[in-house]
Amino acid sequence: MKNIQAVTFFDLDGTLLNEKSQITPEITSAIKTLKENHVLPLIATGRTIVEIESIMSESGIHSAIAMNGQFIQVEGQKIYSSEFSSEECLKMYELTQELGHELSFYNDQQIWCSGHSEILKSAYAYIHSDAPVIDVANFDDKTVNMMLVLSTDGDEHYLKQFPEMTFYRNGPYSIDTVRKGVSKGSGVKNLFKTLDLPNVPTFAFGDGINDLALFDACDNKIAMGNARTELKERASYITKKNTDGGIIHALKHFDLI
Repeated sequence: MKNIQAVTFFDLDGTLLNEKSQITPEITSAIKTLKENHVLPLIATGRTIVEIESIMSESGIHSAIAMNGQFIQVEGQKIYSSEFSSEECLKMYELTQELGHELSFYNDQQIWCSGHSEILKSAYAYIHSDAPVIDVANFDDKTVNMMLVLSTDGDEHYLKQFPEMTFYRNGPYSIDTVRKGVSKGSGVKNLFKTLDLPNVPTFAFGDGINDLALFDACDNKIAMGNARTELKERASYITKKNTDGGIIHALKHFDLI
């Protein structure tokens, strides 16, 4: 990619989105200016592509590190994909059933789940999304990039049974499940490794625990005013809250717009 002067990575909930998980007109305008200034914007999220299609369209950001680094697309084209085997999916499914939990499966085009518990419904309502379809007929015929454990407890059981995986509890109802070593930060590294990107400044914007690895991978670490304490302690700059124009404030601070 030519003439890129900087790369920005935006978390979604609590960062780029407002309190209703929406893109505001001000954000859309800022992204347009970023591009005019030869800055490449990417979304960096635990969500998958199919979940954020409307967000990408409204924001004008068509590149993303999705599913916490398990999948990367740039300008609509897949450039990286880490996948679970059917055996791994079955083993995880069996443990969730044993513990009385449900499980969702993700690739870039589909989301499906093992059942509609109240916790699962609450998890998707929490991010203003519908519960996915139920389908556990066969783990062999679909690509699975990420799994989502729907639970309010039991974290230690998953850590013990699956040391080869990383678990991110980013809300009260669910745990993102990815391969060991995979993170938003590894996504940044895979992005630069896969594409012929110049050595330019990188800017990470986030508010949650799964943004720590993103911070570690970027030169400039911007914590939202509403961010977790752990992020603020690691930040090179703390901006305003996401609901108080924090993204615009930080982009202006760094002369990106």
